[in-house]
Amino acid sequence: MGHLIVVGVDGSSTSLTAVEAAATAAARRGAALRVVHADVPVKPRLVVPDPASRTLVHEAAVHALDVAPEVAVTTAVVTGDAVHVLEAESRAADLIVVGSRGVGGIRGLLLGSTPVSLAAHSHCPVMTVREGHRTSGDAGPVVLGVDGSPDGDEAVDVAFAEAARRQAELVAVHAWQPDEDSPGIARESAEQLLARAIAGRTDSCPDVTVRRDPAVGRAREVLLEASEPAQLLIVGARGRGGVAGLFLGSVSQAMMTHAHCPVVIVRRTT
Repeated sequence: MGHLIVVGVDGSSTSLTAVEAAATAAARRGAALRVVHADVPVKPRLVVPDPASRTLVHEAAVHALDVAPEVAVTTAVVTGDAVHVLEAESRAADLIVVGSRGVGGIRGLLLGSTPVSLAAHSHCPVMTVREGHRTSGDAGPVVLGVDGSPDGDEAVDVAFAEAARRQAELVAVHAWQPDEDSPGIARESAEQLLARAIAGRTDSCPDVTVRRDPAVGRAREVLLEASEPAQLLIVGARGRGGVAGLFLGSVSQAMMTHAHCPVVIVRRTT
């Protein structure tokens, strides 16, 4: 995987927030930034990009350089469906950044289910941001949702790397429901799961301070609350309760839509 961040843009204010997050991420990683717009032709045989699309990506690139002048920025207008375009871009990227909502109409890049579909099929982690998110501040911890799933295991590595880059505390959260007959056993199981999840990772990231938080409640509510003070929330694409045939779990989707900070969705690709 190359040192490359890709951001999808559509001209909406939300996608400009995504550009800010992507430029900041590229600066932290010493990576290049590629600004991409998927141009859906009005007619199937009309494959010449709309001239306005060139203006759109140029303005987004200028905005990125305002945020991070040291980052090398390139642009591309690619004819095709947004999910397929960005999925192809993800093969060479370390991270794809998109807004959780975009503009409406046939040319809207990130309308409706596009971020969900992208997160479910991307070959690299996907960051989603909303317009009100803080994207460049370093306040608050990096929060990791832990569930013991294969995707969640991949998310642990991503979370440690992000916490190290940001010099932030890493809060590993696991939501658990008390057993009326044996509440102590349920909590002990949650604590053991968290311990197993981070075991060995502290050796490769010794400077990262980790706090384990076995929180009582449903995963959705627990992670939403944990996202309030956080600068970033990281979760696996599918949890242990995932339904066969579904590529993105309900908790992941809820975080993309409602979390109080940017969200990184991590999918196991091997």
